[in-house]
Amino acid sequence: MKTDSQGMDRAVQASGQPRGEAGMPDTQAMTIGNTRTVPEMFQAACAKRGADILLRQKEFGIWQEVTWHDAEKFVTDLGLGLIALGLGPGDRASILANTVREWLYADLAILGAGGICSGIYPTDAASQVEFLMQDSASRFIFVEDEEQLDKVFQVRHALPLLEKVIVFEMKGLHDLDDPQVMSLEALQTLGQQQSPDIRELWWSRQRDIQPDDTAILVYTSGTTGKPKGAEISHHNILANVRAWLTAVPMFEGDERMAFLPMCHVGERIAGCYTSMHAGVRLNFVENFETVPENVREISPTMVGAVPRVWEKFYSAIRVQLAEATALQRFCYRIAIDAGHRMAACRLEQRKPGLGQVLWFRLLDWLVLGNVKRMIGIGRARVLVTGAAPISPELIRWYLALGVDLVEGWGQTETSGFATANTPGQSRPGTVGKPMPGVEIRISDEGEILVRGDIVFKGYLNLPEKTAETIRDGWLHTGDVGELDEDGFLKITDRMKDIIITAGGKNVTPTEIENELKFSPYITDAVIIGDARPYLTCLVMLDQDNAEHYAQENAIPFSSYGSLCRAEEIVTLISEEVDRVNQRFARVEQVKKFRIIDKALTAEDEELTPTMKLKRKVISEKYKDLINSMY
Repeated sequence: MKTDSQGMDRAVQASGQPRGEAGMPDTQAMTIGNTRTVPEMFQAACAKRGADILLRQKEFGIWQEVTWHDAEKFVTDLGLGLIALGLGPGDRASILANTVREWLYADLAILGAGGICSGIYPTDAASQVEFLMQDSASRFIFVEDEEQLDKVFQVRHALPLLEKVIVFEMKGLHDLDDPQVMSLEALQTLGQQQSPDIRELWWSRQRDIQPDDTAILVYTSGTTGKPKGAEISHHNILANVRAWLTAVPMFEGDERMAFLPMCHVGERIAGCYTSMHAGVRLNFVENFETVPENVREISPTMVGAVPRVWEKFYSAIRVQLAEATALQRFCYRIAIDAGHRMAACRLEQRKPGLGQVLWFRLLDWLVLGNVKRMIGIGRARVLVTGAAPISPELIRWYLALGVDLVEGWGQTETSGFATANTPGQSRPGTVGKPMPGVEIRISDEGEILVRGDIVFKGYLNLPEKTAETIRDGWLHTGDVGELDEDGFLKITDRMKDIIITAGGKNVTPTEIENELKFSPYITDAVIIGDARPYLTCLVMLDQDNAEHYAQENAIPFSSYGSLCRAEEIVTLISEEVDRVNQRFARVEQVKKFRIIDKALTAEDEELTPTMKLKRKVISEKYKDLINSMY
């Protein structure tokens, strides 16, 4: 068993925070607001909120509640177990699991023991797990279940540094006899058995952590090349959390869902860490497929999601309206028109008349409130979208329902959001203003540059790439944008994604793609046209809505592929493309399109885990389909 005797010797003289009995920090002498590291923030929050509910997770159809004190004990036991196994300060440990409460426990235990936590997407293949484990030099890995354990088994011969695999769910593994594998429960028991000296070491480790120490590794899910491990410090995390809470206030008693990948900065920092700081209750959903059902059960006051989720909710309402009675459609049209007029007043900072307000409240009570409850956002104060572009018209639709959908922008390298629209001060089509403490300027080439405490430390093992990305204190984001006269930032594209047609016209494809994705029948689109005479498009159907349309219109199909090839479906998408074309100049219009006859998921190589299409992969994999349009 490896221990840190020097750390124990330093315990009494440890830096920073005051201490209480048995080496525990004196949490009464610090507040959540002045904590310097993630473990300090967690301990201060536990001391303040104790018996309050930190999180819920559904098991066997019942929501199980966990208090702050319960979570603190569990995290402490796991951390003590890790120290007993030999996890030292600065050592790396990985987590390969879906978004479950055990992910958060393991993360906090690794950080509390002085380690660095690296997340791996649960959809990653064994070869990707091998690369990420090797690159991060992880000595330990937490896995969710037998499926994820199998991935580690496939590649552990190539992982000489790997010492232990800790499994959350042992279903199907109880007869496994492997000295390298242990259950999460066994790790917890090991921690409970540790001596007072090891317990003192646990607190000593936390006092020794410095704000600029690396806390987490977040691997970029870039659309080209191998992932890069972004080193994000405790200071980066807390700077982002506090800036985000200033931009979009959250309060104790608020509720939010946790369902996006925890290894992404959105769910990890803007989601879980920010919620813990503010005292927002976390609700871990069953799985991504049950989000529409779970959001109605939870009725959260705060919802953060990627555009695909907001598009799906909107599409579901459109489909239900198509089946509604004429009277119901008429009532909806009257109500949503009133909502759009109210939204216009908010966006233009105009005060609506009393009659307009009363009319909207009546229609909200009679009609729009039902729409919000159908989605599950009846109690929502604010909705947040990020990680990918979203149609401004979709934002206006949610505003018309009477709920703020605010868009923010950031990157892994900015530890999460760098800019944000705020409730009551939103400008659709932009990603808002820089958050407090963040500076943004546009380079001569149009690239967005960022400076501030949220900018990450650099890329693990890649000093040259770090030097290329952070120059003269400014993060070179690779995104192209512009600041308007009021300081709102508009993202126009990625520098490498700008299309230059054969005629020399510069086209930013994301704006066209966003308009196409506003259709209830299109879940994604990729504009093609670089060095070509005109623009074309690859379209991915919204499977549920397209199948529903086919069934309602007696269109025969036997598979998803045959659905995509059905003449009536092709005509339907053609009408959607024609509708979007009317919004753009002739040179920006899509002349031809093809439907990808495969339903893509995050497990396919064409998509990143955050559901962004990989343009390079799409261009290569569907080369023949693209060439057929020219």
